[in-house]
Amino acid sequence: MMHNKRIADIFDEIADMLELEPGDHRFEVRAYRRAAINISSMQEDVEDLLNKKGMEGLREIPGIGEGLAQKIADFVRSGKIKKYEELKKKYPIDFTGMMGIQGLGPKKIFRLYKELGIRNMEDLKDAILSHRISGLPGFGRKSEEVIGKGIKMREASKGRMLLGEALPEAEQIAKKIMESGLADKAEVAGSARRMKETVGDIDILVVSSMAGKVMDFASKLEEVSGTISKGNAKSTFMLNIGITCDIRAVGRKSFGSAMQYFTGSKDHGVICRQIAIKKGLKLSEYGLFDKKGKAVAGSEESRVYERLGMDYIEPEMRENRGEIDAALAHNLPKLVKLGEIKGDLHIHTDHTDGSESIADMAKYAMSKGYEYIGISDHTKSEYVANGMDDKRFMKYFDEIDKAQKDLDGIKILKSGEIDILKDGSLDLGKKTMERMDYRICTVHMNRNMDKMQMTARIVRAMESGYMDIWAHPTGRLINQREALQLDMDKLFQAAKDNGIIMEINSYPNRLDLNDENIMKAREYGLRFAVNTDAHRAAHMDLMRYGIGMARRGWLEKKSVINALDYASLKKSLKKA
Repeated sequence: MMHNKRIADIFDEIADMLELEPGDHRFEVRAYRRAAINISSMQEDVEDLLNKKGMEGLREIPGIGEGLAQKIADFVRSGKIKKYEELKKKYPIDFTGMMGIQGLGPKKIFRLYKELGIRNMEDLKDAILSHRISGLPGFGRKSEEVIGKGIKMREASKGRMLLGEALPEAEQIAKKIMESGLADKAEVAGSARRMKETVGDIDILVVSSMAGKVMDFASKLEEVSGTISKGNAKSTFMLNIGITCDIRAVGRKSFGSAMQYFTGSKDHGVICRQIAIKKGLKLSEYGLFDKKGKAVAGSEESRVYERLGMDYIEPEMRENRGEIDAALAHNLPKLVKLGEIKGDLHIHTDHTDGSESIADMAKYAMSKGYEYIGISDHTKSEYVANGMDDKRFMKYFDEIDKAQKDLDGIKILKSGEIDILKDGSLDLGKKTMERMDYRICTVHMNRNMDKMQMTARIVRAMESGYMDIWAHPTGRLINQREALQLDMDKLFQAAKDNGIIMEINSYPNRLDLNDENIMKAREYGLRFAVNTDAHRAAHMDLMRYGIGMARRGWLEKKSVINALDYASLKKSLKKA
């Protein structure tokens, strides 16, 4: 999938540079941004698509017309896109490297280049250390501090990859090993199995009588860029995506205990081994043994927990946060499952910054077996996302009604992702909001308020009577942008007092609320909506990551409103 990522990055950079060009390039910028989103979330490499279906296959990608399809084909064939090369001569700047830094957009990056000669991250770090940025008009000391924090976040995250990038790669490798016929089992372990938001490396366990051949096969996979070490029991490979993959061959009788050991977390494993010792047993990756060295469990993971006197603990819970005591007391929650989700309540369309129509999004939701979806495009303050004013929203509601008439088998709910403005008011008129089945509200602009001010701002929105779901509450972007300064206890209490539902945003660089905040929100008895924030139909498949975060936060089905059937959802929402 390396072509996809590189082409998406190039299209984003072209959009960045077009924003700096004279004249009105809004529609062209939007086209490149949409194309980047769609290509980056594809499951098939564009080169494979081009080889199978030619240019027609590329044009089947949502948002890709003749011109963009040709640029993709040019890159696959030559490694270059003419328009990109021409723009880079004019703007010799590493936009991709610096755009992930909080406080920087294309125009600010270009100013830093023009006035301070900053071209890349190394230049930017030097400028921060020498405090040259704070002296620029329009920046100042506060901006320099924000950019400096962003750089530190980037440095701290080196070597850790988003779950949404690492897990599909791990699953693909395991799948290919199984399809080779060389292994009886091949399963993902480690932090990816625990659905941790970032992954340092990939762990795969295999059961095979031909372990050496498995390692040889794995070394030749297209996902692998190099071999660090190779043996029959364990091999370590460097992957094209930038992290390592350990493949371990284990015996059939040890597979369960090995999965328990290599899934982790470290603290969870230590406590389990201490419990084993207290029971006169020894637990290791090879099995659970009695004092005589006889294996009493090992082939099945659930049996290992059973012999330790516990209920089976789901991988997402294994963080030593009380799950072991709950398992010993036979008091573990029954975690919500992906298959229990009946709809997605945060969906964007081509009315703002999405790439597909209301009908197309609804049809894809139907193909997933959903009973309902909520269409929730942006409001006017989110101008970079082509946000809509009240007048456009009224036409948009008519479009939703039209799509609903044409589709049987799914309910399409009217909503909007409404900006919470600086003073806590909402970015639409009351009449417009009253036509919605529910309202999703969040902060996009004026992010640099202190904790007291930002908390008061959101509380005011909660108390307006027009807020139903608090979308991506902390506003963080993993490895890119810090969370808003918030008093979460005050906000959870205000949410409880006003019947506000917490969103768990499934987008891999958000996963917001995170597991720790979910656990805290549970203490207030709050309800949750696990949504994808989909900007194209295939993004609805990201639900698995939000559910993973919900399970890490110990959520049960009863707390998740979009695990309700449509009739029950209507009763649960204020305006359904």
